[in-house]
Amino acid sequence: MSYTAAVEQLNALAPELYTAAGHERRKFSLEQMRALLEALGDPQRSFRAVLIAGTNGKGSTAATLASIAQAAGMRTGLYTSPHLERPNERIRLNGRDISDEDFGELFLKVKEAADGLVRAGKLPQLPSYFEFLTAVGFLYFAAQKVDLAVLEVGMGGRLDATNVVDPLLSIISDISLDHMEWLGDTIGAIAREKAGILRPHGTMITLPQHPEANQALGEVATALEVRGVNAAAYMPALGTGAGPYRLDVLGREIEVDSPLHGEHQHRNVALAIAAAVELATQHGFAITAEAMATGIRQTRWPGRLERIEKDGVDWVLDVAHNPAGAWALRAGLRETLGDGRPHVLVFSCLRDKPLQELAQILFPLFGTVILAPIHSARAASLEDLEAAARATGASAIAAGSVEEALKQAREKAQNGVAVISGSVYLVGEARRLLLGGEGTQR
Repeated sequence: MSYTAAVEQLNALAPELYTAAGHERRKFSLEQMRALLEALGDPQRSFRAVLIAGTNGKGSTAATLASIAQAAGMRTGLYTSPHLERPNERIRLNGRDISDEDFGELFLKVKEAADGLVRAGKLPQLPSYFEFLTAVGFLYFAAQKVDLAVLEVGMGGRLDATNVVDPLLSIISDISLDHMEWLGDTIGAIAREKAGILRPHGTMITLPQHPEANQALGEVATALEVRGVNAAAYMPALGTGAGPYRLDVLGREIEVDSPLHGEHQHRNVALAIAAAVELATQHGFAITAEAMATGIRQTRWPGRLERIEKDGVDWVLDVAHNPAGAWALRAGLRETLGDGRPHVLVFSCLRDKPLQELAQILFPLFGTVILAPIHSARAASLEDLEAAARATGASAIAAGSVEEALKQAREKAQNGVAVISGSVYLVGEARRLLLGGEGTQR
């Protein structure tokens, strides 16, 4: 199957398009995912894996841990979501996206297996968009004989398609309110869903966080007799700031110098270090302190306080799409927004996100807010975006497209800063447009 045909068929399975085509809303089940993988030869059993769940920071943690493993000389698979520009970004081997050819070939293999299961009555419907991609990723990692697969949970944990593996480690990053329609309307309920990636007598790596999350994670871990690892030992001293710092790891002192911006990344890096230490000391992986320092320094995870200098504007791209992410973005912009230069925000979000709260957190920081439409059936309407802006007293401008929004931001933020945030869809399209020409990334 060609890559283009594979992506077209995959996109037709996106939740909003799937239900719009007359299909019932999906009921997720790990048994259905297991049936699909069994038909494919159970590829998930041929590699060792780490699972990472959480609300915010799980992607940064996954990218950092995968970079450490790669620096240690391991063939490393990385599975993340969502993507910014192309679905290939979700499936990586040693820092490189899966090729279009491999993607098309493996998608066809999954599609043929799924069609056969549906015809035989062993699946009630075709797998979801995410289940398809997860199966493609598992097949790819098995074929490539990876030494370690670092898997970011898509949503929740208990019923997530990735949760069919038997992980060496279960990492849980910071938990906050998001996807409440699916996961529950309290932090405790959401934490219990995330804790679904824990295994009896397994290992959980996490950090102290919201009391409700701590309690829920602790109760599940105790019931399963899970060994808990507190990554706080790998946090820098309070007041360290966003620059490099030094830590004792595996009996050696290393410099921790992550290219991921924002002090909140200290927590994600700490989780990755704790996981790397566990892999080295408990599971026999040849990960050294030097490999940790190198891997952290070489981490690449775009769209997270990412800076691109182009056309006289300092562009800052961040996929903050929930209140916790917006607060982290606001903290990360503290020094930038206090430098006296013009500041513009390009914003959009999905209608199932807390638009009013996001606006209250971000809009008052900027002289101008430019509202941009995004290509998603779930996008918030322009009317709702404008109402949210009015409620904050922000000066808002509606653009007809993301490209137009960037043009207006470029005019208003000359020799200043333009922040693009609120939706992965927005950041992905804006990033593609900005990097279509020459630009300097930092």
